[in-house]
Order: sequence, then C-alpha cells, then structure tokens
Amino acid sequence: MKKLSAIFLAAAVLVAAACQPHSGTLHVISTNDVHGAWFDSTYVGGKQVPSLMAINHYVDSIRAAVGPRNVLLLDAGDCLQGDNAAYVSNYLDTLGDHLFVRLVDYMHYDAIVVGNHDVETGHPVYDRVTRQLADHGIPFLAGNAIKPDGTPYWPEYKVFKRGGLKVLVMGYTNPNMAAWLDESIWSGMKFVSLLPFVQERVDALKAKVKPDVTIVAVHSGVGNGDGKILESQALDLFKTLRGVDLVVSSHDHRPRLEANDSIALVNTGSKAGNFSHTVITLDRDGNKKIEPSIVRVDKSKADPAMRAAFARDFANIREFTTMEVGSLTAPMLTRESFAGRCFYIDFIHYVERAFSGAEISFAAPLTFNKTIPAGPVIFNDLFTIYPFENSLCVLRLTGREIKDYLEYSYDKWIQTLKPGGHALLIVPRSDARYNQQKWSFVNRSYNFDSASGINYTVDITKPFGSRVKISSMADGSAFKPEAEYTVAMTSYRAAGGGDLLFEGAGLTREQLDERLETRWPEIRDLIYKYFYIYENVGPETLVAPYSAMEDNNVLLGDWKFVPEAAAKKAISADMALLFGD
Repeated sequence: MKKLSAIFLAAAVLVAAACQPHSGTLHVISTNDVHGAWFDSTYVGGKQVPSLMAINHYVDSIRAAVGPRNVLLLDAGDCLQGDNAAYVSNYLDTLGDHLFVRLVDYMHYDAIVVGNHDVETGHPVYDRVTRQLADHGIPFLAGNAIKPDGTPYWPEYKVFKRGGLKVLVMGYTNPNMAAWLDESIWSGMKFVSLLPFVQERVDALKAKVKPDVTIVAVHSGVGNGDGKILESQALDLFKTLRGVDLVVSSHDHRPRLEANDSIALVNTGSKAGNFSHTVITLDRDGNKKIEPSIVRVDKSKADPAMRAAFARDFANIREFTTMEVGSLTAPMLTRESFAGRCFYIDFIHYVERAFSGAEISFAAPLTFNKTIPAGPVIFNDLFTIYPFENSLCVLRLTGREIKDYLEYSYDKWIQTLKPGGHALLIVPRSDARYNQQKWSFVNRSYNFDSASGINYTVDITKPFGSRVKISSMADGSAFKPEAEYTVAMTSYRAAGGGDLLFEGAGLTREQLDERLETRWPEIRDLIYKYFYIYENVGPETLVAPYSAMEDNNVLLGDWKFVPEAAAKKAISADMALLFGD
C-alpha cells in the first residue's frame, strides 16, 4: 500500500511540474534585407562596409555572454539579390552548396524567411537554396505561399528549445508578389494576405505546439497600420495579433522599433547596417518581459575567422567582377535622374529600346546616389547601373494610357510648386542612427519612371492630371491618344509593380497578359551585351546620327520640367537638401 501511495505521489509531482510554466530568458537576434552584403570589403578599392561578417562578431559575442542555447538567430528575407556575390552564386557558381547557404550555416542561423527578391531569382535558384538550407537544418519559411493542393510551398514554422523555453517561429513572405513578378517565376503557388491569415495560423499552431514564446517573422514592410497596404502589413500585425510576442519585419529598408507591454516589432533596415536584439524573459509566475533594441553595426568589427573561412570565395567573386567590359566617355551620376533627363536614365532607355525595338520605353533610377567615372567599366559597375535581376518586357499601351501612366509616375516624384515651397516630393525624417534630420523622398524612387521615344514636358506648377504634355513622337510625328504603341519596361513594372500600370494607366491585372508582346533577357545582361558589342558609351553615342545602333532607329526624344527657370531653381534647392551639395 505504501508503495502504491508513493507511485501516486510521484505521479502527482510530475503532473504539477508539467503544469508549472517554464521560465527562462531568450535572446532573439534578427537581420533582414541583407541583399548580398556578405563580405566586409568592396570588390574594388577594398573599402570596409557593413556585412554579415561584422554581424557575426556581435552574434558570437552575445552567444559567448549568455550561452549559445539561449540565442535564436533569424533573418526576414531578401538574401539572394543585390550584390555581385549573390549574382555569381545564383547563376554562375552553381556546383555544390550556394555561398549564402554556407555563410548562414557558418553563422548558425536558425531560420530564414523568403523575400520577394529571393523569389525573383527564379525556381532554379530558390528551389536549390531551399533544399540546401534544409540539408543544414535551416528552414526557408513562407507559410502563405500556397500550392494548388492547399499546402504551403515552403515550410511555415519551426519549434526551438532555447533559453529554457519552447519557442514557435512562424515565417511568411510578402503577399504582393503578383504585383512585381511574372507568374512564371512563382509558378505552382499563390500568395495569401497576412491579414487575417497569420492570426488564424497563430491560433492553430499555438493550440498544437503550446509554446512559451511565439515569434512571427514576415517579409513585409511596416506600413501605416491601417490595413490598406498589401506589401506592408507588419504594423497591422503588431496592432492586431493576439498571442504573439515579437514581429520581425523587413522589406521597406527603414529601421523601426515598436513595443508595448505584450508585443514588440523590429525592422533593422537593410544591407547589414543594423541587427535587432530582443530579450524575452518569462518567470515562473507566467510574467513575460519583452525588451527589443536595434543595434548599429560597426563595420570595422568583422569577424576575422569568418573572413578567412570565405577568403577564397571573395577572391573568386572579385576576379569576376573586376573584369573590364567597356568604357564610358563621360561620368554617369545616378542622382541626376531626379532633376530631369540625364545620361544614366537615357542609357537604360536606349538599351531597352535598342534590343526590343519598342517605340517607347519607361525607366526609373534603381541606384539612388552613385557615380561611375569616365574610363574603363568593369562588371562590378553594371550592378551600380542596374542592381536587380529584372528582365525586359514589351507591352502594348494606348497613347492615353501612356500619358496617364506618366501623370501617376511624376505625382509620386514631384509636387505642385508653391511660393517658397518644394518641387520634389520630399520630407525631413529623423534619423536615429545619426541623431539628425535627413531629407528623403516620400515615395520609392525606383517607381519614378520617365519615358523615351516621345517629346514631352512636366509642368511643376500644375496639379496632378494636368502636368504632362506630350507634343510628339521623338521623330516629330504626331502622338495620338487613341493609337497603340509598343512600350519597353522592366518585368517588375510589367507585372504591375509600383501600381503605375494599374493606378496610372488604368489597366486591370487580367489585361497585363493580353498586352504583353515580347519578353527579353535580364536588363543587366543586355547592358553587358551592349558594352561587349560597342565598347564605348557616352551621351554622344545615344544620339543619332552618331548612335552606335542607329540602324535600330532609336530616337530618345526629349523631356523636361517646366517652367524651366522656376523648375531649375526649386529642384536645385531640393537636390541640395537630399544630397548635401
């Protein structure tokens, strides 16, 4: 009888222990939008830059201080595009493990979220990376990318035991994928809005897993928290999610930290400039404390052991990207794109139309403020001219749609000039990193499309809808609102990216496929091909009859801001605020 009582007593103790909440302290470190910033040195000039190697110095320090079993390391996506190293690893060096996989395995990342630029690399790249990450025990998470059978294309979550706590990490990608990328790139899946999907999945998984800590990592911008921006839903999640302790955000490249008594949100910006460090403490009474922070990375503190481990990879990439491909007869300044017509954007227009034969083209600056000097051009410079793997598409648009498209584009770029006011649509923003205010555009400059193949003006004194006046085609012939024209643009834009075709031209998503005429290779590859064939590029080579490709009849046309004197004065002042000179 005593023996039986002892058994019952032991069982009761075990049940009581099981019912007691766990206690412990978890350190969550996160990165996002690294965009290939893997090495601590530039390929040309050896300049130190923020990198995963610098972040690894901090990660190792935290692990050494609190113990590796108390640390969780996450990334919220956009890992596989944006740098020479990513390009070489995606498309050229395809034997063995992808370099990114080897890097994050070295750093002992616990989970990675799929970003839109990861998807943009295409099935061969992201499927390969998914398999290889899994081989190293690292899930590539995107629970809202749904296959036709209703199951997720990528894993949705993983459970960890860290800091003495059971931790549920759930990952989701950007639901607005169809607005940026052609369906062939993401075939076999559809993307579900994070609202209310994530809450439904949180409820289901928490009931199944019974975690102590729940983390939702999303490749989604912070947004306004009003539920209206499909590509930026993180603040919506922060405001509405129940039963979640931490939201890791990304995508918009703007550092952000929000916290209240029960949940925190972190977004570290981009390019390994920051990382987040959130400490979550749970005591035996079930009280939880969440302490988020964003840490600025000291680029000089790159981990020397990691640098040595990947020195051969760096050398191989540097050799490839310093290969000479041609020359410029004049410097190319990307910032000039915001003040009017310039050599940089003219060149992109020229390449788009020279290869496609389109009558008109749209192009926007994809690099904010870089200079490529006159002289030899190396492959590395092509990433400055064109940093993303967008292909070239040609669509059919009417003259009226082209005009409305441009009205919408310039409305994101300029504002109606008032006495003493601004011409460019810019605002001052507090920059906590430097404890100062910096001026920046309200909207994303990669959506600031101009056009070639036509002659037109943009009146900065007029309101939206009446600013753009198209006088003729580039050759002086009539531009007709009812006529249909072939228009070259990026695959991002042709898929609806930036809403210029939807909100501007007034097309529906169903019309995009109907209007698609042709699809060409990636624009950076076409730029490389142009340099390879013609070697020298300058403003003079883009103007007939001196054009290197005059047989293609590429006439760029002209555009300018008017009234010219007022526009020049106001825009010059705004450019000084943006760029400091």
